Amino acid sequence: MIRSEVSAIIPSLSVEMAYLALGVLLLLVHLSVQSFTYKAQVGNRYTVGARDDDLPPRAIAGRAARAFRNYLETFPAFAALALAIEVTGAHDSYAGFGAALYFWCRVAYLPAYLAGLVWIRSFIWKASAVGIVIMLWRLVF
Repeated sequence: MIRSEVSAIIPSLSVEMAYLALGVLLLLVHLSVQSFTYKAQVGNRYTVGARDDDLPPRAIAGRAARAFRNYLETFPAFAALALAIEVTGAHDSYAGFGAALYFWCRVAYLPAYLAGLVWIRSFIWKASAVGIVIMLWRLVF
C-alpha cells in the first residue's frame, strides 16, 4: 500500500482531509453564487423580506440553484468517504486521487452549468462520480 503524503495544499492535513476542507469552501461558493444570482433576479427588497410570494429562480439563477442542489446531493457521500478513509487509515495515492478528482471536477461543474454546457457538464459530473467510486473502492478493498 502506498501511503499518501500530507497535502501540498494544506500541509497540516492528509490529502483527503484537505479536499474535504476545500469541499466545504466550495459549498460556500455554491451558496454564494446561488444567493447572488437569485438576488440579481428578484431584487434585494424581495430577498430581505419574508418571501411570502414564491418567485422561482429562472435562467442563470435557476442554473445556480440546480448546480447547488446537485452539489448537496453528492457532497455528503464524498465527506463520509473522506472521513472514513481518514479514520480507518485507508488513505493512499488512490484515495487521494479519488478525492482530488471529485473536488476538481466539482470546481469545473459550477461554471459549466452556469454557462449551459450540457454535454460537458454531464461528463464533468460523471468524472466526479468516478472520484467517489475510487474512494469507496479504496475504503472497502
